[in-house]
Amino acid sequence: MTEAYCVKCRKKVEIKDAQAVTMKNGKPATKGVCPDCSTGVYRIGKAK
Repeated sequence: MTEAYCVKCRKKVEIKDAQAVTMKNGKPATKGVCPDCSTGVYRIGKAK
């Protein structure tokens, strides 16, 4: 699964409800929420 850094929890977490998105510049990213605190997390780069 894909991991992202949660700023609120200050640790790497598995992305819950992950969805692939495309940024304005056309590059891929993954967007979702932290499973612990429900804060939005974002990881730049193609999802694995």
